[in-house]
Amino acid sequence: MDLIINGEIRTVNDNKTVYDVMNDLQIIDKVMAVAVNMNIVKKDEWNTFIPKDGDKIELLQFVGGG
Repeated sequence: MDLIINGEIRTVNDNKTVYDVMNDLQIIDKVMAVAVNMNIVKKDEWNTFIPKDGDKIELLQFVGGG
């Protein structure tokens, strides 16, 4: 299935959870918040939330700076 992740179209296997997708992208330790189609997915749901084909996923990281 195709997902739009942070503005880029990515093809992933069906039935992957949000956590699986982040793990495949090797960014699991950097993501602080997840939104799917502009709806926040709570961290305790990352292992069970399965996106659908065409979903827009934003993986948000907090960056410090000045």
